[in-house]
Amino acid sequence: MLKTNKKDSPWFLTEERAFLDGPRSRFKELWFTFKVQFQFIKAFRKLHFIGPCVTVFGSARFSEENDYYKQAEEVGKTLSEMGFAVMTGGGPGIMEAANKGAFLNNGYSVGCNIILPHEQEPNPYLHKWINIPYFFVRKFLLLKYSYAFVVMPGGIGTLDELFEAVTLIQTKMIHNFPVIIFGKEYHKELYRHIEIMAENESISKEDLDLMFLTDSVEEMKAHLKEHAVKRFGLIKKPMRTRWWFGESKR
Repeated sequence: MLKTNKKDSPWFLTEERAFLDGPRSRFKELWFTFKVQFQFIKAFRKLHFIGPCVTVFGSARFSEENDYYKQAEEVGKTLSEMGFAVMTGGGPGIMEAANKGAFLNNGYSVGCNIILPHEQEPNPYLHKWINIPYFFVRKFLLLKYSYAFVVMPGGIGTLDELFEAVTLIQTKMIHNFPVIIFGKEYHKELYRHIEIMAENESISKEDLDLMFLTDSVEEMKAHLKEHAVKRFGLIKKPMRTRWWFGESKR
């Protein structure tokens, strides 16, 4: 087992890194699963009534002056007008912009914020959010409650989220929810590489249909109407709260 340097990392990073380093004592492994289970239960209670959602992925590093930030704000506004709750990773940049677009348009805005030493604070445009110490729990939640995924320009984490969603759809682990990639110029080499994979038969040519590349919010709206709203009949169904669980819809 590799040694984890506790001096260089906060407790939550040290703990997850130690878990991934290899086998530990049975007690430590069991105790970690209990803590992960607690995070899942806490999240399920918090997010049970939020749907239907669309999750927006994108960089935490873009400022308000950035064109992609402005576009993400318009995306959030449009999603809220369609009746979707807008879910993001809860942080700054593109995530903040999408939440802001929904929040200021009287839509519903949700964040699943990862606790990190940097870029960790929930943005101010959230009606509801949850702070999560484990990446894999957060990623699961960003996928669980959404009927579509909008991928704005971002970095390695954004690409990880994109391909996680596409892999789950490709393998039929989740429904064929629409995946919309924004930014033709930004993503042109990425999309070309996906085409190369299809040309070399490492993926099926039909897998290209799992992603929709666009620069247009109106095209996004039309695509969602056809492949999310129409296909899944997305109408927010009334769900009863249980007072003995301490549940609230807000």
